Amino acid sequence: MTSVGIVYHSGFGHTAALARAVGEGALSVPGTAARLVFAEDAARDPDALGAYDALVLGCPTYMAGPSAPFKEFLDATSAIWLRQGWKDKLAAGFTTSGGYSGDKLSTLTQLMLFAMQHGMVWVGLGLPDGGGSGTAPPDSLNRLGAYAGAMAKSDTDLGLEGTHDSDVATAAALGRRVAVCAQRWQREPVVSQKVPQTERPAR
Repeated sequence: MTSVGIVYHSGFGHTAALARAVGEGALSVPGTAARLVFAEDAARDPDALGAYDALVLGCPTYMAGPSAPFKEFLDATSAIWLRQGWKDKLAAGFTTSGGYSGDKLSTLTQLMLFAMQHGMVWVGLGLPDGGGSGTAPPDSLNRLGAYAGAMAKSDTDLGLEGTHDSDVATAAALGRRVAVCAQRWQREPVVSQKVPQTERPAR
């Protein structure tokens, strides 16, 4: 059984809707277990996340970066980083903001760099730009044209109704991809890190 942990912070419920979609997408892949984890809980016990084969990180984009409670979780993992306890674990990310851009890429980049520091392997969205032509329907997957992770535009004046169905479906697609990649990652044989001995070339 492959396990996916979705660690997230949600200020007004929009990110929570995406987190649920990521989890549902992961669960749609047979042989996968998924669990939602509040970032606040993960900050208190980040070592508990070591049990997951993959971590999907999600937060709103506030002031061009991750929200403060989520950043607190990231900072709480420094001891794990020191011992590289999450090395070779898969990671992915998602975020939302009120604007079409909202500098969401900055947040995804910070999440990706966090994963890189931990020695994790980043899984991108893996979908083409769904909004790249004038004929693209508004409900296209990846309508915001993200590649590093899933992005959503949440209409802040409409409450939870402001989360677009296409963005929720895109988050589910990210969850499915992470689950598939995690299963494939588990099946691959372990390659020895030992450098083979070779004869020195003749001069």
